[in-house]
Amino acid sequence: MKWLRESFFSSWMSSAATLLILFLLWKSIPPFIDWAFLDAVWRPDAKACRATEGACWGFIADKHRFILFGTYPYDEHWRPAVSSALLVLLWVFSGFRRFWRSWLALVWLAGLTIIGILMWGGLLGLPYVENERWGGLILTLLLSTFGVAIAFPLSILLALARRSSMPVIQWLAVSYIELIRGVPLISLLFMASVLLPLFLPEGVTIDKLLRAQIAMILFAAAYLAEVVRGGLQAIDREQYDAAAAIGLGYWGQMGFIILPQALRIAVPPLVNTIVAFFKDTSLVLIIGLFDLLSTIKVSLNEPAWSGSGVEAYVFASLLYFTFCFAMSAYSRRLERPAVDRTPAKAVDAA
Repeated sequence: MKWLRESFFSSWMSSAATLLILFLLWKSIPPFIDWAFLDAVWRPDAKACRATEGACWGFIADKHRFILFGTYPYDEHWRPAVSSALLVLLWVFSGFRRFWRSWLALVWLAGLTIIGILMWGGLLGLPYVENERWGGLILTLLLSTFGVAIAFPLSILLALARRSSMPVIQWLAVSYIELIRGVPLISLLFMASVLLPLFLPEGVTIDKLLRAQIAMILFAAAYLAEVVRGGLQAIDREQYDAAAAIGLGYWGQMGFIILPQALRIAVPPLVNTIVAFFKDTSLVLIIGLFDLLSTIKVSLNEPAWSGSGVEAYVFASLLYFTFCFAMSAYSRRLERPAVDRTPAKAVDAA
């Protein structure tokens, strides 16, 4: 009772807010349960869906393969399913600090090789599938994984270049960051899809998926660079002086003293940018690629399921929320060790 009184009824304003929230929950949760579960249609029956007032989860039951795997050959859907599970396992495996060793790169290389063999085929008796037929969840995961993995080290170099004392390097970094941040991602995707082939030598082509990936890497690198620069600006000048005093050169100072502290400080905005980047992969629809959200939009064009938009986007929201919340929860876990380790201790340890 004491905890309830202190947490929810400590003042008249707190009591009023608590009662208002309870009233809203009482008015919203029971109708939602009726719609989502009790009155819902779970079998893929379009006529039954039109006759009920509840949710039509039969749309998900009927279209889940296309939503998750796009236009990938139906009989080979096990391949993108295994690839998606393997990629998520690589993420989870890399999240444990005890596995942060040099051999982790070899684990990723082996995992990505297996994913490439599964998705493309042409080996071990697997039929070849061109990457233009990749779609759904695996495309979202691949675009975001490769985008962040390549854009993050590039963003560190851009942040260091923007803070450089060499005017030409600083000017180039500033120009790149401001130019990329000044245009929407859609325009970059259009440029990568339409203009990039014009600058290639005759006879040289780059497929659509790679062009989209390049555009997204360039876009993410510019935004992440500003986040990293914010972390660098938060480091006291004494840290630079202490690092120089123990005989470290520029790259030694950055690699052992400055960047570890700056990146730890910048974890919340870094993860925020990565979460936004993960959701921005849905924009590849404009150049003809079908990611998770794009396959849902295409599925709704079928007349039999034209009224199932709410259920479709609730399902998409749950999938996006699962991955984004996992990233957010991991970032909070990553921040905890920084609480009891001051910058001065970091210099002493170096």
